[in-house]
Parts: sequence; C-alpha cells; structure tokens
Amino acid sequence: MWQAQVFTLYPEVFPGPLNKGLYGKALLKKIWNLKVVNIRDYAEDKHKTVDDTPFGGGSGMLLKPDVLAKSIDQNIKNGERIFYLSPKGKKFDQKIAKDLSKEKCINLICGHFEGIDERILTTRNIEEISIGDFILSGGETAALVIIDSILRLLPGVIGNDMSKKDESFENGLLEYPQYTKPLIWEKKSVPEVLLSGDHAKIKGWRLSQSEAITRDRRPDLWQKYKKN
Repeated sequence: MWQAQVFTLYPEVFPGPLNKGLYGKALLKKIWNLKVVNIRDYAEDKHKTVDDTPFGGGSGMLLKPDVLAKSIDQNIKNGERIFYLSPKGKKFDQKIAKDLSKEKCINLICGHFEGIDERILTTRNIEEISIGDFILSGGETAALVIIDSILRLLPGVIGNDMSKKDESFENGLLEYPQYTKPLIWEKKSVPEVLLSGDHAKIKGWRLSQSEAITRDRRPDLWQKYKKN
C-alpha cells in the first residue's frame, strides 16, 4: 500500500477530492492511504505557536524548527523521503511522479508564511520540490497536485493502464487532439484519418499532431524531445 503523509497547519483541506471517484474506491481497496499531521498539535505553549519573526529582520513569519521537527520525528520512519513544497525546489514532473509512485511512503510539508527555518531542511534531510514558477498562499494545494499525479500511476487505480501510455509527457510530447461522437458537431467533422480504420496511419497522424503541438506550445519540451 502506498501512503502519503501530509504535514499541514490546515488539516481540513484534506482529503477533499482525493476520497472521491477512482481514488475513493482505491482508498477503500487499501491501494493507498493518506495520513494528515496537524503541525499545531506539536506546539508546546498554550497558544499553539508555530511561527516567529526571522533573525536579521524582514517581513513575514517563519515556521519554527523545533515545532516542525517534533511533528516530523514522531511521525516519520527512517528511510522515508520528506519533501517541502517550495518555489525554490526542484520542478515536479511526470518522471518524478513515476519515481515517487514506487516509494512505500512520501511525506509532504506544506509551508506557510515566509517559509521555514533553514536548519530543519538540513538536519532532517528534507528535499525541496515545486509544482511551478508561481507563488501559492500555502503548500496544501501543491500537495494535492502531487498526490493526485502519483495516485493515478498506482496499479489498480485506473482501470485502463493503456490510456496512461498515451497521455501528455509520457513520451516527452504533449497529447494529440481527441474526438468522439457526434461525427459532425456545429458543422465541424472528425478528421478523416481517424475514421479510416488504418491503425498505422492513425498512429502516424497522432504522433505528427503531438509533435506540432509540442513544438508550438512548449519549445522547452520540444528541444528535449529532439535530443532523445
């Protein structure tokens, strides 16, 4: 069973959409599990203080290392990977999602305020990871994105495993256009090649479409694709 453990100041965000549909069924089948740790439960003062001002001045507050370390030490086993959701982190992508789907458990720390004390990152061997070049008010939504992208890779979660092989990023390209019934809609018809029954032609058309879309919309991916 694959497990995600989330460290957050706002546990009410979880599990949210993760206990619905296919993921909900997989949860009942014990294919995966989610544990939510409320960081505030590990603060020792009566006000449950989890943050303080940064040394050297500056705006905002930082998560205290002692409180966060206590929540980590009492919930994480040796050898488990820990990730802090941070714009400074390594960019999360499909390759990382695949790698993490092979872990037994991953731990995600949802940051808030101006960040967390740097010492916690080094003393607990925490990896920083980012879902994109933008800023969120907290790490909860980023954690949901990461868990979502991993769950669909777990065996038994999605019924048709073949569908995953044709998705965007699986071969380094964006996905080709898709069509379904009706055959003609608002005077627009489905491309003739998809009606031909010639699987080789269809495969070639889909590849050419994926290449054209990737070249136009994601030049960075296109350059990587050409090198491989």
